[in-house]
Amino acid sequence: MNKNKMKLSHLDLQADVRNKFFEKPILKQLFFELTLSCNEHCWHCGSRCGDVRSEEMAPQEWKDILVQIKEDFKGSLPQINVTGGEPLLYPDFEEVMSYAHSLGFKWGMTSNAILITPEVAKMLQRCGMNTISISIDGLPETHDRIRGLQGGYKRAMEGIQNLIDLQCFDSIMVTTVVNHETISELDALYEIMRDIYIDSWRIMGIEPIGRALEHPELLLTDNDQRYIMDFIRSKRADNEPVTYGCCHYLGLEYEREVRDWYFFCMAGVTVASITVTGDVYGCLDIDREQPGIIQGNIHDRRFSDIWKNEFKAFRRDRADDNEKCATCESRKYCMGGAFHTWDFTNKKQRLCLIDSLVAH
Repeated sequence: MNKNKMKLSHLDLQADVRNKFFEKPILKQLFFELTLSCNEHCWHCGSRCGDVRSEEMAPQEWKDILVQIKEDFKGSLPQINVTGGEPLLYPDFEEVMSYAHSLGFKWGMTSNAILITPEVAKMLQRCGMNTISISIDGLPETHDRIRGLQGGYKRAMEGIQNLIDLQCFDSIMVTTVVNHETISELDALYEIMRDIYIDSWRIMGIEPIGRALEHPELLLTDNDQRYIMDFIRSKRADNEPVTYGCCHYLGLEYEREVRDWYFFCMAGVTVASITVTGDVYGCLDIDREQPGIIQGNIHDRRFSDIWKNEFKAFRRDRADDNEKCATCESRKYCMGGAFHTWDFTNKKQRLCLIDSLVAH
C-alpha cells in the first residue's frame, strides 16, 4: 500500500471515530479563561486581550466549577487548561490551581512567561502544573515589536529557563505564531529552540481572527503556507520535536507529515471552554460576536448539563452548509474545517488550507 492509500485508510478510520464522538462526545480538555488582562498587546491575539475588560470570577466560583466537574465526570476527568489574557495576572491564580491539583486534576497553561521568575516557577510546581505552552513569536526585536513589550523576549526566555531548571514538568512547549514578515526568521529560531531543553516547538500560522484582522498585510500567502509545512516536515524527518498546530485539514501531502495526528476539530466534541464571565464555548478562539456560539453560562446551569445537551452545531458535518465545502473531495475528512475560522453568519470557511497547499 502506497503512502497516500495508507493515509486515506487512516483518514477513513478517523472519520468513523469522529462520527462516534458526534454521537457520544467525551470531554477531554476544558479551558478556563481566568482573565482577559494581559501585559502584552499581540498583533495576532484572537481574543483581543488587553483591549477588552470584564469582571473576573471570584476564586470560589472557579472552585465550585471544579467540584462540579469532579462530581459529574468522575473516572474520566478532563485536563484543565488555564489561559487568558495572561493567566498569571489573575490575582487568585495559586488558590484556584492548587485546589484543582488537590482534587486530582491534571492541568496546563498557556503563558507569555514574562512573569515566571524562579519563585513563580516553584509556585507552579507546588500547584501541580503538568504542561505549559509559552509564546515566542520571533527573534528578540521582532518578538518585542509584535507583542508590544520592550524586553519581552528576554524575560520570556528567562521564564522558560526558570521552568527548565526545576526539571519537574511533563512538557514545556514553545509556540510560535508565524506571519508573512516573520517567516524568514524560522531557521534562526530553530537554532535557538534546539539549544534549549524544551520538549517541543509548535509552529502555527497567523489566522484571520481577532486582532489579526487589523493587519491583513501579515496574513500568510499560499507560498508562505507551503514553506511552513515543508520546514516542519524537514525537521521532523530529522526526528526533531517540531510540530504544526491542531488547526485545519492539510490534504494528503501534509496530513500526518507535520504533526502526530490527523485533523479533527475537537471544539464542542472533546473540548470546551469557560470564559471569564462564565459563558461556555467550544473553543476560545472562536469569534464571540457570532450567533449561536455561547452554549450557556455556568451561573445559570450546571456545566455537565450544557455539555450534554448543547453544542449541537459543533457535533455535525458543516460541509453541507456551504456549496464549496459540500462539493469538495476532502469534505469527509475536513467537515468544514476548523471552527475558529468558520464564518457562522455567512456559513463559509475564512481559511481553507487545501486551497493554499494544493500543488500549483
